[in-house]
Amino acid sequence: MTELIARPYWYLRHGETDWNAAGLSQGRSDIPLNARGVAQAEDAGALLAREEARYAKVARIVSSPLVRALRTAEIVAQAMATSSAAPLSVVVDEGLQEVCFGEQEGQPMGDWYDSWIAGAYTPKGAEPFAALRARAVAAVNRALDGEGPVLIVCHGAMFRALRAAMNLPANVRLPNATPLWVTPSDATGKAPWGLDKLG
Repeated sequence: MTELIARPYWYLRHGETDWNAAGLSQGRSDIPLNARGVAQAEDAGALLAREEARYAKVARIVSSPLVRALRTAEIVAQAMATSSAAPLSVVVDEGLQEVCFGEQEGQPMGDWYDSWIAGAYTPKGAEPFAALRARAVAAVNRALDGEGPVLIVCHGAMFRALRAAMNLPANVRLPNATPLWVTPSDATGKAPWGLDKLG
């Protein structure tokens, strides 16, 4: 399937890492959260626990396997737990891992994203944007194909690919650890989707 299932979901980019703070492209490099990233994840979990009732209660959490996302998901699950309910378990989907940026990983973020998204340029050893979009759609559709609203804990370039699939401008940077409630604008999912930012 090349299109997203037209169901609402929660999306959360991982907390900050030292490479984020330094403005470096991470891609598939498995960089851990820094202290600020841990605090951001805790805050995101508390915010979700406070606000989810206004939208839809998180029923499941599916995460990228990369440590910065998986640790964020675990912290959020713990922060959302209540005295009467244990933390939600976190399921990992390998398809949600961040794009491979090839030779650009560890390098300062440049101005080549628009060309990459357009398919005119792909860094040496990197994943083409079209392939990332197809992988992102497939992974999110797997996450959506379950009971109740899912929280997907993932990455920034992955969300660029999802924005493209949701008929939104793709090259928009998503802040670290800012929960989004994502909704299709019609039953087909072909109109631009809605994004509601918490916090």
